[in-house]
Amino acid sequence: MDGLMLALQGGLDSLASYLAAHVLLCLVPAFFIAGALSALVPQQAIIRFLGPTAPKWMSYSAAAGAGSLLAVCSCTIQPLFAGIYKKGAGLGPAITFLFFAPAANILALAYTGVALGAEFAIARILLALAFGIGIGMIMAILFREADVARLGDAATFADAGGVPGKTLAFIGMLVALLLAGTLKLDLFKSVVFAFELPWSGAAGVQQTLDRWVPVNEAIGAEGLSLQGALLIGLLAMIGAVAWRGLGTDDAGFNRLTPLALGLTVLTLIVAALGVRVDAAGLLVSLTGRTLAVAVCALVLIPLARRFDVWDVQQWLWETWRFVKQIFPLLIVGVFLVGVIRVFIQPEWIRALAGANTLLANLSGVLFGVFMYFPTLVEVPIAKMFLSLGMHPGPLIAYLMADPELSLQSILITAAIIGKLRAWTYVGLVALFSTVAGLTYGAWVDGMPAWQLAAVVLGFVAGVVGVLHLIEGRRRAARGETTC
Repeated sequence: MDGLMLALQGGLDSLASYLAAHVLLCLVPAFFIAGALSALVPQQAIIRFLGPTAPKWMSYSAAAGAGSLLAVCSCTIQPLFAGIYKKGAGLGPAITFLFFAPAANILALAYTGVALGAEFAIARILLALAFGIGIGMIMAILFREADVARLGDAATFADAGGVPGKTLAFIGMLVALLLAGTLKLDLFKSVVFAFELPWSGAAGVQQTLDRWVPVNEAIGAEGLSLQGALLIGLLAMIGAVAWRGLGTDDAGFNRLTPLALGLTVLTLIVAALGVRVDAAGLLVSLTGRTLAVAVCALVLIPLARRFDVWDVQQWLWETWRFVKQIFPLLIVGVFLVGVIRVFIQPEWIRALAGANTLLANLSGVLFGVFMYFPTLVEVPIAKMFLSLGMHPGPLIAYLMADPELSLQSILITAAIIGKLRAWTYVGLVALFSTVAGLTYGAWVDGMPAWQLAAVVLGFVAGVVGVLHLIEGRRRAARGETTC
């Protein structure tokens, strides 16, 4: 019974910490961006740049380039991935985008270089770029026929597609809202104005929250602040209102629609405030981030009015559809991660990952799956394990797998592209992350360059050989069918 209660507590702690700290300023704008991609961007435009008939250099470069600009975790990238995939992106470029954005965005690379050193940052960008494109191409080859059937005849008209200027401006401002809430710049951290809210009971409430959801840096549990509890309450209010305020917009607006949008803007602004509990009450700080989020949200109003009412209705309805599809799986996944994390001891990882062995690198990959941390949080965790004796090879394997293979992201990916494709992607990420760790670890251990190159080329040749065999059997099957 004690173990059950401990597991339940771990799941609830993980969920409360995640919702309060990470889901708002990144995930909420991401849902609205996904809705805009689905409702406002012509399908032919997506197919033109990311479709299966687009030149490989264009589609995969565009996917990796777009991913490098978004400093978001795997959960946040899922709505964007769903948006471009649904709108006609080829499976391969969409997978490259899904892989590259959380693993090797600019902010993650910069933070890795500062915390772990330039060698780790360089290894991360090179391996993520090579493996992100490689995994995307492999997925495109394995599921080519299904992808062509999914798009049908839409690719025929890809060259005729273009994105209207008002749509580019609108989506660009939504992306600006996402970046304003997530980029860690000194300009956004600077305090513009601060004031005190007298509340003698604030310290007592915070102490109660600390007992309910304690901080534990060893497992990445960030606790629950008073501001976080308020944000969870606002999220619950948004959910209650948006169910009819946004979920029925395809049939027209109603009085709950502006209320749902107003609560969303209010929640984002509250999340961007600096709130600290002191002896007198609450010290509230308006920072550069607060102003940036507020300005971006306000600028969206005149930009939205440039569209027809029907287009706005479809944008909000598509946004809510993505929320219903993805958010429940996210909640379940985060809860399960918290439950599993209770039973995994860091000492086990240190014992398994002290040398550059196959088992050690597999352990790094599994650790990334079950001990999922939001983007950038994996870097200080990696630094901690490096100081405790983890070999650099398994550490790279962990850094490659952690942003990609959380339980919640696996569930969401399966809902978007199907179980077979999702688990194939999971297997490829696990395989390539393990190979990345073994390769980097061997280089650190001093393996001669020619031997390392021979091993890598042998691995690549093996992958190409397997793909060639699959393609041969596919052609043979088509030949038998046509005879």
